[in-house]
Formats: sequence, C-alpha cells, structure tokens
Amino acid sequence: MANGYDATYAAWQNDPQAFWAEAAQAIHWTKTWDRVLDDDKPPFYRWFPGAETNTCYNAVDRHVEAGRGAQAAIIYDSPVTDTIRTTTYSELQAETARCAGMLRGLGVEKGDRVIIYMPMVTETAIAMLACARIGAVHSVVFGGFAANELATRIDDSAPKVILSASCGIEPGRVVPYKPLLDGAIEMSSHTPNACVILQREMETAELIPGRDHDWEEAMAAAQPADCVPVKATDPLYILYTSGTTGIPKGVVRDNGGHLVALKWSMKNIYDVDPGEVWWSASDVGWVVGHSYIVYAPLFHGATTILYEGKPVGTPDAGVFWRVIQQHKCVALFTAPTAFRAIRREDPDGALLKNYDLSKFRTLFLAGERADPDTIKWAEQQLQKPVIDHWWQTETGWPIAANCMGLGPLPVKYGSPTKAVPGYDVRVVDESCVEVPRGTTGAIVVKMPLPPGCLPTLWQADDRYVESYMAEFPGHYKTADAGYQDEDGYLYIMSRTDDIINVAGHRLSTGGMEEVLSGHADVAECAVVGVADQLKGQVPVGFVALKAGVDRDEATICQELVAKVRAEIGPVAAFKTCTVVARLPKTRSGKILRGTIGSIADGTEWKMPATIDDPVILDEITEALRAIGYAK
Repeated sequence: MANGYDATYAAWQNDPQAFWAEAAQAIHWTKTWDRVLDDDKPPFYRWFPGAETNTCYNAVDRHVEAGRGAQAAIIYDSPVTDTIRTTTYSELQAETARCAGMLRGLGVEKGDRVIIYMPMVTETAIAMLACARIGAVHSVVFGGFAANELATRIDDSAPKVILSASCGIEPGRVVPYKPLLDGAIEMSSHTPNACVILQREMETAELIPGRDHDWEEAMAAAQPADCVPVKATDPLYILYTSGTTGIPKGVVRDNGGHLVALKWSMKNIYDVDPGEVWWSASDVGWVVGHSYIVYAPLFHGATTILYEGKPVGTPDAGVFWRVIQQHKCVALFTAPTAFRAIRREDPDGALLKNYDLSKFRTLFLAGERADPDTIKWAEQQLQKPVIDHWWQTETGWPIAANCMGLGPLPVKYGSPTKAVPGYDVRVVDESCVEVPRGTTGAIVVKMPLPPGCLPTLWQADDRYVESYMAEFPGHYKTADAGYQDEDGYLYIMSRTDDIINVAGHRLSTGGMEEVLSGHADVAECAVVGVADQLKGQVPVGFVALKAGVDRDEATICQELVAKVRAEIGPVAAFKTCTVVARLPKTRSGKILRGTIGSIADGTEWKMPATIDDPVILDEITEALRAIGYAK
C-alpha cells in the first residue's frame, strides 16, 4: 500500500495549482482569487492574485467566532523571570485589537512599516498580529541586536513606528534595549514618528518626551481596531537575513500564500491537531519564531508555547522536559544545538527520568545539520520519533521533511527525508545539469516556489534575481550542497561555500563533522577549510567534549584523525584537530564556520551581528595559533 506521502506528492506534481487551491479552502478569504498562480513575469511568481484576506483574522478572530475563545492561544513560560502566563484566544483578540488601535492612533495605516525590537514576551506576538490586523508590514529585529545592525534595518524599511521594550533577559544578566534603540535611531537617516516602550520591572527605560510612549498607557488609551482586508499578494512582513555584501537582505512574506502553506504544514508535516499544545523553542527574531511560534500554530487553532529561556542553565538541562510535562506538549521543534547542549550537560539523560512525557509524540529538529549521533541519542532518551527537516529563512516553511501527518517514512540518519509537496528539488552541477544519484552537487528548487516562500526582497527585485535566480536559471539557489540517494532521500551536507577543494577533490566538511560527532567523547564539532599552499585547502576540526570527559585531549584528537581517515579515506587530508571549550555560534545556534575560517586564514573579517558571545572568538583565535594558524 502506498504511503500517504507518495500519493500527496504525486497529487501535487500532477496538478500543482489544483493542489494549492484545495489547500486554500482551509483559509478564510474575504474575496477569492482570480487565478491560483500568476506566472506572467518569472521569476516573480505570485500566489492567489486578486484574493483578499486578513492574517490576524485567520490566526485569532475566526477561532473566537467558532466558539473556542476560552482555549489557550499562547502560553508564555519564562524560567528567567519565573513567570507562566496563559492568554486565551478571546484575550488575544482583545489585546491584539487594542494594540492595532494603538498603532493606528500613532498614524500607522495599511502598507506602513513597523519595526518590532522586543524580547520573548507575549506582547511581541501581539505586536506582530496587530500589524497584520490593520495591514501594516512588520519587521521583527532580534531583541538586543547591536545598534548599527538595527540602524540598517530602520533605514531599509523606513518604519513609521518602532515597538520595543526596556530590556531583555539572558541567564544571569539584563540586556537594556533602550540605549541600543536610541543609538540606532541616531545613526539612521530615517527617523520614526514614534516609539512605544514596554517597561519591564527588571529595567526601566527613560522615555524621550514627544517621541516615546509607555506601552501600558498607550494601550489603555487606544480604541480597538477591526481586521482590514488586504490583498493575498500584499506584504505581511519583512525579515532581514545576512547578505554576503554585509547589507542585510529583506525577505518579504506575503499574506495569502503564507496563510495557505503554514496552515497546511501544521497537520501534514508536524501532525498537530487544533487544540493541542505545540512548542517551537526558538525566538521570534528568527524565521522559525515567525512561522512556528506565532503564525502556523495560531492559524491551525493550536496552543503555542512562547518560551523565554535556554535549553540548559535556566535552571538546568531538564527544563525542556519540565515545559513539555507541565503544558502537556505533544511536539517540540528546536535546533540540534539545543539537544547537543542538553546531552553535554546530562549525557545519560538522568534529568529526563524526573518527568512524565506521556503526552509527547514527536521531536523535530532544524536550523543546521542534525548529526546522526545527536538524533540517535534523542531517540534513545525519549523513545519517540526524532525528525530532522530542512528549510530556510527565504522559504518560510520546510523544503524537505518526513511529513508525519501523511504517514511517516522510514528514517535515514543524516537525511531530512524527502522534498515536501510543493517543492521540486534537484541536485545539479555548475551548469545546472542534474548529477547522478549519490553525487554531491548544488541543491536547487525548480521554479515556481510554493506558496509561503519569498516572492522577492524588500525594494530590491534586482538583488532577489542576483542572489537566488541568476546562477541556476529557472531554479531557486538554496546555497546548500548535498545529494539524493536512490530512494529520493536528500542529504544536506553543507553550505556550498563549505565544500572545500582539497588537491582537486571536492569534499564536504559536513561529512567530516558527521564522523567526528560519532566519537563517544564529542559533544559538538565544526570542520572548516583553511588555505594551504600545496593542496589549496585542508580541513581543520574543532571539537567540544562532553561534560565529565577527562581523557588526554591529544589522544582524543589522534583518534578523531584516524576515524575520519577510516570512514572517509586519506583523500580527506584530515590531519589537524583541536579541542576547544566551546564553539562560536549565532544566537539561533548556528556555528560560525565562515568566521573561524577567516580567522584561520588571517583574512579580514567582521564581528557577526548575531554572535551569541564574542569572547569565544578570542578563544578560537588562541586555539588556532596553538596549531599554527591565525598568525
């Protein structure tokens, strides 16, 4: 009997427009579309042109009108402030309408931009939904981002209003936001009409008369606003992602396609039903937070957890289990880094035994490669399916996944399984010719991209074409490299710039990392290519060890070199490995391999705006010097 995935993917392939027209029946439209897909001006495809809808109505009001207003919509769980607060759909509707009225009172209308520079609190989700309610375009900037990074986003999006907070909370420290906000506005050429500041008790911000407003006072004085119909093709939000030029790219998400794709994904990919409790342990500053903390679960009528804390240290490596038990969570979506951190602190899973996870069904991992060793450890501890899946800021929802709601496929370690219906994924060479199965190449998606993906970049159509379409005409360039096996399973090995050329051999650093992470003493690792006069590039490995490992580091490194030689072969030229206390990462958990490579090569590099702790780069520099690099 055919798996539900096979039948669904075939149905999409046979008639993509009929497939998405059927999926769109799950959305409330105030006006239906003229046609499903506007393909008149490739590569600028638009889904559901002519249709009108409202994102906030689909996320909030329709559930209240359906009689489910008393159901929990958002559970705010903050171990860093020792607070748990539940907001029902009815309460969310009232708060969002009032916040929308507050924005309107400050002059915000349909099409205007609003920057949201806030921490992980319920008010941040309310702010996003309030913008959607009146057709304003929000741009969430990760709270605590440096002033210069915030300034570039202010200049690019030209917001009429900025919504912010007095501070964010990190384990053991308070991060004041207002000085950063003030500094950013001073640096930028565009000046917003007003700022609204949510005062938190840990840090009170000083307000500038005439420009700044107190959140509570402004909300109390506001008249609630109704939902405003917008075009399906109107922008919902701008989310800035790193650009190779150092200028961030404003990924645009529209209203209609985003609604259809995300609503479809909650059941078909994540197998979550309306009314169930879902948790995405990310941050609203990232695409995962947009798609799977705020929008998709609310479109679906689920309960979403908004978590202000870390996987370890708030207070310990058992906090994820506490949250799952306490809120009867059925599925968790987080980054592999989170589980590597938990494993490092609690390698035997002793803390897990203190909690009842009987309601929990599935763990989903994404954001970076999920090494097989981490997946196997999580499977062993949880005794539940652990599903790796792959997608990007630009796509807004999964490209490849084991679609649990369609009937799970067999797991292959190291693979996020197969392309999700809607995506025609190919592996090609530099001439855009498909390579044989099992051969590593550039991973591309044949156009058009499905609903929910970026239609362009904010006010930068030429840059959209240059960044994503020019290199492989007719295809979206993912900038990831990997291969497909005989069964159609995808293997995402690395970014295309992480494919290194060792004496003419193209090798994936991701493949080497997979070998290193399989060593019993290794908690996490990174392999980067560094310049070599003889071979062009050679791989250098960095490993952080599990808690409690006290073996000789040199011996461990010798074992790792031998392991790569045995499992990949001498061709890898893997001869250098060093133990480090920790690896430099972005706040979303991605290892900064490119920065490590630049330090090793002695080339100019810029402090990444998203780095979690800049001090780590000093430690990495010292480690590189000790093995003869970064002179």
